[in-house]
Amino acid sequence: MKSISHQIEKELEPSASKNQPTRPQTRRTSERQAKSGKWVESLRSSDVGRLWTELHRIVSHHPLVRASRSAGLLVEEGATTAYTDLTQELFVQLLSKNRFEHYLETEMTDYEIECEISQIELTNLLTAELRKRHPESYRLARRISTLIQSSSNFRRFDSSGMNDEPHRRLADRVYGLSEWPDGKRRRDSHDLEQRAHMVSVRARDTRMVGCTGDSQVVISNSDLEDLIVSVLDAMDSPADVRTLRSLVMSRLPVMDIYLVPLDGDDSDNENHFEPVDKRENAEQGLLRRESENAAAGFVDQFLKNLHETVRGKIKQYNRILGVLWHCYLSPEQSTQLEVAAVLGVSDSLVSDYRRRIEQELRALSFSEVEEARRFESALRERVRTLVDRNEKELAAQVD
Repeated sequence: MKSISHQIEKELEPSASKNQPTRPQTRRTSERQAKSGKWVESLRSSDVGRLWTELHRIVSHHPLVRASRSAGLLVEEGATTAYTDLTQELFVQLLSKNRFEHYLETEMTDYEIECEISQIELTNLLTAELRKRHPESYRLARRISTLIQSSSNFRRFDSSGMNDEPHRRLADRVYGLSEWPDGKRRRDSHDLEQRAHMVSVRARDTRMVGCTGDSQVVISNSDLEDLIVSVLDAMDSPADVRTLRSLVMSRLPVMDIYLVPLDGDDSDNENHFEPVDKRENAEQGLLRRESENAAAGFVDQFLKNLHETVRGKIKQYNRILGVLWHCYLSPEQSTQLEVAAVLGVSDSLVSDYRRRIEQELRALSFSEVEEARRFESALRERVRTLVDRNEKELAAQVD
């Protein structure tokens, strides 16, 4: 009897496991239906305020809206303002397309209405805006996603055999190279980014494509697939599609150009816009020259103060100018020990000269940042001339 009962239990186990995953899925569907707004009731009563509230709720919780904000698409100040503007645009679009009437005529349920607005109408609105503002990034992201799913070089690493697994959002699915074992270890995002940067940036393919011939290839499909393989090889880890797309596109010279017309309709004679003339006008030129003269005056006073700190001794003054040049103004950015070796003095003397220089710098007072920048530029030119002259004099004495 034991063996028979044991055999019956083993035969029943697979059927139980097959039916088990459907229960959570059914429960999730019922929960979503329960959370749906009262769309039918609001439409029948023409409750615009309630419709607006429900639309704003969908917009605020839509994953693509949050992704658009992080990508800089929704640039309004504050999340509330961005969501409100997008809700207004969605409301106008649904109204202009007579979708509200369609929902009532076809007797759609609250759950069906919410699914269509969230998954179709709002998604189409956002993707159209993404395609307009980031044309190359949008096309490349689509191409990368297609290659990852269709090429035999890649496979999923997060499939667990559950019935709801295929319904996971594409951006959250984890992919890697087909040759990797199932238990391949995943790395953290910072490590992935550092490793992906070891892959060289690909050259841009400037061949023109598209119906109107105004888009460039950027990279061919075969080269793009090789790039994805190279990035995965460098990462040595599976990654979700969102991360993988971002890292692959960081190795491409993407140029998203969003053209904004300067002129309105030709029939509109009221408003005309002209490009801003960024050339310097007479007033700006006068202010610039006055600022340069003021900066030159600051330089003269600063060098005079340095001369006084060494009590007017020529040798010490030339040394402090050398420290000023090599430690603060030279583009080579030498260390203090290197400066001491170049000037033939001790490290402690360089440190003392630096203390005096910084003391005089702190004594300066500028009213604007631009004034300080002009002082730095004028000081660099003056000190470069003085240091070069001193070096030539020393060379002549040696000869």
